[in-house]
Amino acid sequence: MSLKHPVIAVTGSSGAGTTTVMKSFAHIFRREGIKAQVIEGDSYHRFDRKEMRARVAAADAGTGEQISHFGPEANLLAELAATFEEYGTSGRGRVRRYAHDAVESKELNTEAGTFTDWQPMAQDSDLLFYEGLHGGYVGPGVDVARHVDLLVGVVPIINLEWIQKLHRDRTHRGYSQDAVVETILRRMPDYVNHICPQFSRTHVNFQRVPTVDTSNPFIARDIPSADESMVVIRFANPKGIDFPYLISMLHNSWMSRPNNIVVPGGQMGLAMQFIFTPMILRLIDLKRRAL
Repeated sequence: MSLKHPVIAVTGSSGAGTTTVMKSFAHIFRREGIKAQVIEGDSYHRFDRKEMRARVAAADAGTGEQISHFGPEANLLAELAATFEEYGTSGRGRVRRYAHDAVESKELNTEAGTFTDWQPMAQDSDLLFYEGLHGGYVGPGVDVARHVDLLVGVVPIINLEWIQKLHRDRTHRGYSQDAVVETILRRMPDYVNHICPQFSRTHVNFQRVPTVDTSNPFIARDIPSADESMVVIRFANPKGIDFPYLISMLHNSWMSRPNNIVVPGGQMGLAMQFIFTPMILRLIDLKRRAL
């Protein structure tokens, strides 16, 4: 952790909605005139798409170790921790991008499913912002979480997460339902061992809970909308959080525990604005004082 060069990380599994959170932070950065160095978690995958598929196929055939993007074997987690540490010390480091599709392939001038070359970070950023799977990872010899000044978790209940993944992979990526279910099952040990523990380390956690029946996610044809959901927001340390103000500003919200507030799903973005704007401004103020 660093006063001079703060690090913010949003962590959550695939399909959890971390990209939506990223947009909320982008609004804050733009409004407050903060220049953020952005790191995408996918850029720290160890293998490109072609090699990862080959390794998964080998595992399925019994000729290789089981592997998933949720686990440490498929990611450069020591390098991620080193990047956070270097940025916290000097405000510098290296970044690369991963091209997910044809649009990003054209933008980044690299084949879809591959990485760009590593490039130096801009030297005039105010903070580092990470969004991905492992912002709060801790494992043998690797502690990513200890370098993060503000760690945010985004985790819908598991059935909703599966519905979102099934819908996205079938509709936008052309996978069959059987193939998506197979991926979910393959990832489950890594999800339990490496994703879930991160949400006990977050400073603020957002858990979306649908208010419609999701008991069998594998037959759902629609993703529950924001208005069909509630969001449970948990603060690891509620000291200094102005709960009366939040409840007054967020219609139909309430406190379910001394460190939990529940808000309608449609107000999740607004809640983020109210919660994170003062936290980020405090980090920037501490940074300026330290410099």
